[in-house]
Amino acid sequence: MSDIKAQYRTVMDDHFPAEVTLTIGDTVLRYKKRTWKLPDESGQLIEKGLRYGENPGQEAALYELVGGGLSVGQVRLIEPGRGLVSALSEAQMLQAGKHPGKTNLTDVDNALHILRYLTDRPACAIMKHNNPSGVARAASISEAYQRAFLADLIAAFGGAAVLNRPLDRTTAEMMQELYLEVVAAPEYEEGALEALKKAKNLRILQIPRIAELAGYRDERFLDIKSLLDGGLVLQASSFNRIKTPADLLPARCAYKGQVYEPQRQPTPAELEDVVFGWAVEQGVSSNSVIYVKDGCTVGIGTGEQDRVGVARIAVDKAYTKYANKLCWLAHGLKYDELALRILRGQADPALIQAIDRQAQQDRGGLPGSVMISDAFFPFRDGVDVGVAQGVSCIAHPGGSLRDWESIEACNQADPPVAMVFTGQRAFKH
Repeated sequence: MSDIKAQYRTVMDDHFPAEVTLTIGDTVLRYKKRTWKLPDESGQLIEKGLRYGENPGQEAALYELVGGGLSVGQVRLIEPGRGLVSALSEAQMLQAGKHPGKTNLTDVDNALHILRYLTDRPACAIMKHNNPSGVARAASISEAYQRAFLADLIAAFGGAAVLNRPLDRTTAEMMQELYLEVVAAPEYEEGALEALKKAKNLRILQIPRIAELAGYRDERFLDIKSLLDGGLVLQASSFNRIKTPADLLPARCAYKGQVYEPQRQPTPAELEDVVFGWAVEQGVSSNSVIYVKDGCTVGIGTGEQDRVGVARIAVDKAYTKYANKLCWLAHGLKYDELALRILRGQADPALIQAIDRQAQQDRGGLPGSVMISDAFFPFRDGVDVGVAQGVSCIAHPGGSLRDWESIEACNQADPPVAMVFTGQRAFKH
């Protein structure tokens, strides 16, 4: 057993070169491997890049773009000198904990994909396995973190919390309630580092350019996928065309000579949640359906093969996460921790029964939420899942042959549900 545990602490050697060049047509892109001199468990400084890849035993290396610029069609991709995660230095690792692994840094990177669209107010994304467990924005960074944490305090365990504002002591002290692998922020206010460093293995990253994320909103980059046979798929990265509610499209389609439109138009608050939810969707693995409410995720369904299935999974998760939130706020315990105490005769069963009743009565916090789908609904069954839970507005790209059925499902709801189109798909695989 000790050998199994040791593999997670091992800092692997990697045999990737110090520099990599990629020639695309007449353009040469030059990348430099990122390494850091950090102490190992004995305190000895070791110069090394990534600890390992997605799993122990996988060699991996992180490279920063340092030369060359590329245009794909009419799209100019990001230039060198704009590094965020790939430009991390030892000085920015305010507490290294241990050399980072691939997932630690790609979690931060994927959070930045989301947060670059949420720069207008304090926001926090807590990531787990390159998907958000909770995303929220609020009037203060401490409130944004607390809401993101409470959105899914189970999946957040061992995750990466990324904030788009300086991290203050209040927020840092809140983070003591949760085991995190990584915290990243543009800077840290007085007292924040002292509180965070109580967790000795926590990786604390300062990425000053997070404060400049608004300038990365429309940046595109080269996305590279390696195939089993050694082949490559190159694509320009995706983008989010929805900047404000004005960028959304009315849900309208014609079928057999009849024009179908929603009976009810979305409120300004619902439109704000659509813009927020579509930003979150940029960082969620497809197929996905998410529910958001008041600038916070309620249920996140990721990576499923069918849309109605992922809509249901997101509902189930919303109920479970809501029960956990109620339990935490009332008793300072996760739902399963309270259940275990009851099993051992250490707590009154009525406590968990009350939580179950409240979660069912509140329908997991879903009534009044906005349902977001990263692609159109091929059938109305996915829409019906959200309508049954009391969502008030639905947003999806539109373009299905059966869009008229989805609009009809909204109009047949009591009360009617609003719908808008985004006009673009947001697949992420």
